[in-house]
Amino acid sequence: MTVAADLPLPPARPPRRLRAAWTAAHAVVPGVPRWARTAAFAVPFTVLPSSIWRIATCTFHAPLDGGGAQESGNLGWLPIELYVVLLSVVSEVLAFAAVGLVAPWGEVFPRWIPGLRGRRVPLVAAVGPAGLGAAILTVVPLYSAVMLANGLTLTGQPLDDAGIPLATHDWRTVVLVVCYAPLLLWGPLLAAVTAAYWRRRRRNPLGAGAAGSAAPSGRGTRR
Repeated sequence: MTVAADLPLPPARPPRRLRAAWTAAHAVVPGVPRWARTAAFAVPFTVLPSSIWRIATCTFHAPLDGGGAQESGNLGWLPIELYVVLLSVVSEVLAFAAVGLVAPWGEVFPRWIPGLRGRRVPLVAAVGPAGLGAAILTVVPLYSAVMLANGLTLTGQPLDDAGIPLATHDWRTVVLVVCYAPLLLWGPLLAAVTAAYWRRRRRNPLGAGAAGSAAPSGRGTRR
């Protein structure tokens, strides 16, 4: 007979509050086109590879940059290792904000925001920053890619003189390009989701979010 103590324990389930917060953050309001939902959820994944590359290279000193970031240092009072982690976290949070353009919390302020909880998000307050961000995030990565493809830094300095790993032409170049190339999609995807948000809110000023919809919408989405 097998002793009960020898039986493997079932995996621990996340707390209910965490699961509820996760579900609420990823809920989709009715009427969101399937392509807009897919684009919104894809945005954080366009930022994730470059964040992993930065943390691996600058924080854990992985040999991915030809040795340029292997030495520790400080950025003012902040250690570069911690700065890179904070930068990556902030980048992911900003990228995840695109999900708000298809979620109820992008139409109605969540309960945890004092003074604004339950109120409608003004259309211009959402579309303005999102549109400006989409423009910047389209132009800057594209400009950077063009300059690097021509063997130049953003300031026009040759890559060979700047010690950028793109000048090494080895496996590190492939890793860097694979990690940073998805950033080219951040701006266009955000622009498309912002346009869909604007059209949806203009057609339905009250919005599904105002009705308190917080459940994921898998039905009734329009193609």
